[in-house]
Amino acid sequence: MMEKIMNFMSNKFAPRVNRIVANPWVSAIQSSMLTGLPLVFVGSLITIISILNNFFEWMPDLSLMSTFSFGMFGLIIAFFIPYFVMENKGHSNNKLVSGATSLVLYLLLLFPEINDGQITFSLSRFGIEGMLVALVTGLFVAVIMNFMASKSFFDEDSAIPDFVVSWFDNLLPITFILFVGWLATIQFGIDLFQVIQAIFQPIAGIVSTYPGFVLSVFIPVFLYSFGISAWAVFPVFYPMYMANLADNMDAVASGGVATNIATQETLYALISIGGVGTTLALAIMMAFISKSQQLKAIGKAVIVPSVFNINEPVVFGAPIAFNPYLMVPMWINGLLVPTIVYGIMSWGWVAVPSSTFLLWYMPYPIASYFATQDVMAIFWCIVILIITWAVYYPFFKVYDNSLLVKEKEENNQ
Repeated sequence: MMEKIMNFMSNKFAPRVNRIVANPWVSAIQSSMLTGLPLVFVGSLITIISILNNFFEWMPDLSLMSTFSFGMFGLIIAFFIPYFVMENKGHSNNKLVSGATSLVLYLLLLFPEINDGQITFSLSRFGIEGMLVALVTGLFVAVIMNFMASKSFFDEDSAIPDFVVSWFDNLLPITFILFVGWLATIQFGIDLFQVIQAIFQPIAGIVSTYPGFVLSVFIPVFLYSFGISAWAVFPVFYPMYMANLADNMDAVASGGVATNIATQETLYALISIGGVGTTLALAIMMAFISKSQQLKAIGKAVIVPSVFNINEPVVFGAPIAFNPYLMVPMWINGLLVPTIVYGIMSWGWVAVPSSTFLLWYMPYPIASYFATQDVMAIFWCIVILIITWAVYYPFFKVYDNSLLVKEKEENNQ
């Protein structure tokens, strides 16, 4: 049975998923989010510094740095999606103007108030709350600009300079794009932000439930065990995670309590201990209690990256990927750990994250505290590490012994 699953995943499923990931449109969304992550990291650093403000009153308030970094994430996404689509499609000459057009349309679709020459935007819509609008805006602009990129009003042998040709060729698609934005916002009074929120709210609601949250954690783990990067599903869940965090932040700011467990910060608080699949316990076993020389050598090589939650070396070096001995416990932990975390946060044993923290490379349990700002997260981080150790251990021992037998046979030859 396991052999059939392995053959299906390696020969049919994995190639199809890899083709999807390599799709220029999907790749553009992934690249956009990855490119904007340094700004999110700045917001995370400010979160850490803000905690110190509770102990040192003389420290300056740096919250505006977070507002104009992490708080502008939607703006960044709106620019980079058409930018990378045009690059992936081979229209690099148009990528900058496409990104700029998307920025202008995004501002228009944020539904600003215009009175007596004064324009007023809602600041929150520039950040994670407006990211779904940014995705729609960026993709719409990319579709139009990509369609028109291969069309021109001038012949190839025209004597008119190339930059002038480019100006005129971009006039029509840009005019059409902005006309659609003007028509929707100014003429019909459509607040696209509210429309998209209403459309995606049921989906986000599913992810926020226990089954939805567990599934959102397990799917990347399952794919990763077959060598498919977790980034393949990153664009699917990330906007929902960010929207949930925005709701948590708003709730706390208004004196309420954060309730949305399904956030990226929750993953970095207690789930991604060692990386996707909670693999730190396995890396420690390999480095310190392996009897097989092969596994011990790999363990010594992967332990340091694993401490900083970089687990590509252990996934592809142990390997876990396509290795039935280690894939199964990784799947078990992919279901068990989010179940535990959802439970302890639902019962109030650990605070639900209500501020940005995406320093995924920070070692545990330090990351657990900063992501939740709750000391109890440190205790539960240790508990989860012990539980994942218990899950990995019997499978690890069988795998270690199998390698040890092979090594003895090789030495006796």
